[in-house]
Amino acid sequence: MYSKLNNSSLKCNESGRFSLTNGAYLPILTGQRGAQGSSQEQKPPVAGRRYSSGVGTSRPLRPKRSLGQHFLRDENIARKIAGAIAPQPDDVLVEIGPGEGALTRYLAGSVRRLIAVELDDRVVAGLRERFEGKNTEVLCRDFLETDLEELAERHGRPLRIAGNIPYNITTPILFHVLDQRSSVKDLTIMMQKEVARRLVSGPGTKDYGILAVFCQLFADVELLFDVSPRCFFPVPAVTSSVVRLTMLPQPRFATADEQYFRAMVRAVFGKRRKTLRNTLKYFLGDSPVPGGLPVDAGRRPEDLSVGQLVALSNTLYTTTHAAPA
Repeated sequence: MYSKLNNSSLKCNESGRFSLTNGAYLPILTGQRGAQGSSQEQKPPVAGRRYSSGVGTSRPLRPKRSLGQHFLRDENIARKIAGAIAPQPDDVLVEIGPGEGALTRYLAGSVRRLIAVELDDRVVAGLRERFEGKNTEVLCRDFLETDLEELAERHGRPLRIAGNIPYNITTPILFHVLDQRSSVKDLTIMMQKEVARRLVSGPGTKDYGILAVFCQLFADVELLFDVSPRCFFPVPAVTSSVVRLTMLPQPRFATADEQYFRAMVRAVFGKRRKTLRNTLKYFLGDSPVPGGLPVDAGRRPEDLSVGQLVALSNTLYTTTHAAPA
């Protein structure tokens, strides 16, 4: 349902949260699960390691392309993801899109509260039948419309979040969590391998960009392991990776104004191949680029570390918001 929303630009709204200029959400790549078709017949995943959908139907559930669904059908991988999450008895854990319950079955009953957020109403009744009563509740709603701060306040502790997510909404899910990071302990999700590499990329590489900057500013990011396309049905055209983001109690570098920093990063990476001297002209508008910057204005945004970008933003903010003499 999100993959058709293209040709929009990411912007930071007045609250400091991210959205698109048309108020919708942005797919991260055109080559995502759910956004790719195949002329070949889809074969079942690896033989001997599958299990039935278990959603209370007599026939296997047909994945919805509109929801970007690719169901995990490998028990070994489901157990491995659960092991990486390492659920604890006092945890309040939110699972994004449990689908057939492949991962849910290893999480239900192992935590203080499991909150499964599922948009596909075809599987909600079956999930409730199987798992409610094991310290689990199933919410039929869009995760992107779920108030994480309210859930954390209700349960009296930060949330742990996990899931096998549709890849066409990776970016909005990441920003939805980062926007409410004070209510989140960590996030363990499966995403497209190429995107996962972006999150941990460094300055001067082709993968380094907005996602890397914000994820690394607000969290410790770890690549845990890769998952073969054959572990899903239907089989996607890309390899997956499981990634963990552990939220920092404070940003890695202090920003003078977080909303200003977000807007600056968005602006300069929008023209990443140009020098700062040129990109800052677009960002500052009628205001001249001030002297005394903490970095060489002849460098490109993609060559600056997260700390250097924060230092640049702080200088610009202090200069442009200084009280007139």
